[in-house]
Amino acid sequence: MHDFLVSVAAFVVLIAIMVVVHEFGHFIVAKLCKVRVEAFSVGFGPRLFGYVYGDTDYKVSLFPLGGYVKMAGENFSELSDAATGTATQAPANDPGALTSHPRWQQMLIGFAGPIANFILAFVLMTAYFNWINEVPDVKTTKIEWVTPGSEAASAGLQPGDVIRHFGNTDNPDLYSVIMMLRKGAGQSMAVSVERNGTVQQSILRMPAKEKGKPYDIDQSGIFLEETQGPIGVQDVFPNTPAQQAGLEAGDSIIAADGHVFHTVLPLLGYLQTGKGKPVTLTVVRKGATIGPVVVHPSVQDSQWRLGFRPKAPNEPPSRLQPMSFSDAVAESRDFCAENAFLIFGVLQKLATHNASFKQLVGPVGIAQAAGEAAETREWFPKFGLAASISLNLGILNLLPFPILDGGMILFLLIESTIRREINIVWKERIYQAAFVVLMAFFAFVMFNDVSRLSIFTHMKP
Repeated sequence: MHDFLVSVAAFVVLIAIMVVVHEFGHFIVAKLCKVRVEAFSVGFGPRLFGYVYGDTDYKVSLFPLGGYVKMAGENFSELSDAATGTATQAPANDPGALTSHPRWQQMLIGFAGPIANFILAFVLMTAYFNWINEVPDVKTTKIEWVTPGSEAASAGLQPGDVIRHFGNTDNPDLYSVIMMLRKGAGQSMAVSVERNGTVQQSILRMPAKEKGKPYDIDQSGIFLEETQGPIGVQDVFPNTPAQQAGLEAGDSIIAADGHVFHTVLPLLGYLQTGKGKPVTLTVVRKGATIGPVVVHPSVQDSQWRLGFRPKAPNEPPSRLQPMSFSDAVAESRDFCAENAFLIFGVLQKLATHNASFKQLVGPVGIAQAAGEAAETREWFPKFGLAASISLNLGILNLLPFPILDGGMILFLLIESTIRREINIVWKERIYQAAFVVLMAFFAFVMFNDVSRLSIFTHMKP
């Protein structure tokens, strides 16, 4: 019950902030364009309280899931008779109506909401890196896995090695090595490791950064041990190798083919090396070792995978190490670039059948993630989740689908091209059909969400 209440509260706060910021973007640009804003509401439904200033009713409404901006002339009912398509309120007679303004101003108002979400994400992450920036406080840096054939393997590095010298630093801690790896793209670094009581020296040549792509230190083939403990299984996706092998939510994966892994990234790296070969997992369930569990990986999302969602790993000790403002801005920019197009990745996977619609996460899944982030002692999950949702909310609203901001912008572009307005009755019918499609899709995602709850997954047929 406690987890449920935390998830609900975190979800409400998160979505309310994201949507209110989005609507504020529309609001401020509408005001600058002298469009009459009749209401700016925090929440939906009946008005609880507020005040009227000028033409605008600033109010708080009963249901706190977001908010909205009501602009004069934006509703079809104000502009046409649904039966005849005749105007009941000529925009020319109301200079404050949205439709009385040039189309370029209307498009600016449409873009303003998503842009506000992008700005919020950038500001959130800049503030995090500049004021907080939690980093692992792990003094000894140990290598968990080395990808065969990689630059790290060519340098002679092996799993279990302890890094004693890296770059120009002796006995570097985990964070120092991570940062040197991230900044070392295309460079060669001196590295010394301790192995079985002896020190081995070598040169690690870091791969160059691919243009237009974020740099991933895993490209070098080196995976560092960031935490202790097994890999926990949060969920097992249907019709995947993990489900077919009998893996269950709540299981703990101790090792794969005898190799001990603590986080899912080195395990993924190991699976790519095997190129689909069966993997024998050492699994603990309810305190007892079961198995052996033999899994046949399959290609999902262009990678060999097993098909489960891992639990958040045990967090290592951390310390605060705020960045300079310029470094924080650069780090925030990189974060936003890496996370801004997640929704397009999902759409591409669905279109190419690399993902199932059943894997889509809706409000329940977001609420669970928000609850987990709220209960962690670290700040990055909170800031990172909020920024990611804000970014993708902005991207989602720019999709050229009626009802969304992108749909409105598309109509305005079409009207600018044909130099006349699209019939209002046709617009209304298109929006009604789009609303039905959107509600059906929302209901489908909600069903997927609810069906994954433990009350259903634990039921026996």
